[in-house]
Amino acid sequence: MIILAATPIGNLGDVSRRLVEALTTATVIAAEDTRVTVHLLKALGIDNRPKLISLHDHNERGKAAELAELARDTDVLVLSDAGMPTVSDPGFHLVDAAVAAGVVVSALPGPSAVLTALAVSGLPTDRFTFEGFLPRKHGDRVTALREVAAERRTMVFFESPNRLVASLTDLGAVLGADRRVVVCRELTKFYEEVKRGTAAELAEWAAAGVKGEICIVVAGAEARVLDLPTGVAEVLALVAAGSRLKEAAADVSAASGLSKRDLYEAALQQKSGVPARDKPDFSDLPLG
Repeated sequence: MIILAATPIGNLGDVSRRLVEALTTATVIAAEDTRVTVHLLKALGIDNRPKLISLHDHNERGKAAELAELARDTDVLVLSDAGMPTVSDPGFHLVDAAVAAGVVVSALPGPSAVLTALAVSGLPTDRFTFEGFLPRKHGDRVTALREVAAERRTMVFFESPNRLVASLTDLGAVLGADRRVVVCRELTKFYEEVKRGTAAELAEWAAAGVKGEICIVVAGAEARVLDLPTGVAEVLALVAAGSRLKEAAADVSAASGLSKRDLYEAALQQKSGVPARDKPDFSDLPLG
């Protein structure tokens, strides 16, 4: 079978007994970085010398089918450098290939930066989303943040310390400078730090320089109580800014709880002066 194994995200003491046993008995390990795996074996005092196969972002698609076939005859232990494989780490394409080939996939649970950051953030944990890394470029990052601006659930992002200030600045500009944000740095390590505040406050704090592995936890958007005329006005404002009518209606509906259909029909009628039920909808047709 394919065995996805979570490794420590910083503190070696978080290694589980099951992981130690798996590392001790493994004959094949597919690792994001074989050097990291060798270091982990040495640090744990494990003498086992399994076959190490490099499995990273640049070669996973090419090796997935081969490893899935190998896993028919022997267990293949899959490791990322830290945390659970497949979660912003290699492993997804391998699992996809294994499932398609009818090969069993199992997991050894363990440390998770996403869940650890969420747990210590102090923000609601009952419903949340994991958004991975924000885009590197400013324009792409702003677009990505606009897509989640109305998200009501708590959001968890990964970020590079080199882009933290820029991301917090964009986050404040798009989601609101007063949106509650938590920056978790070096989780489970000696210099672990959790900073809470608004996007604007944390951008100012980060400007002095921040190092280490970073998670950003962001409060979801608060529900807004709008009447239909106000909601329609917001839809039309989004359309004037370049959004399609259906998309604008969906965005305002998600943020306000108003009916998407009611918003769409009322905005269409106000925009054209013709009731929506009498006017054909060509909004989904390609331009040209």
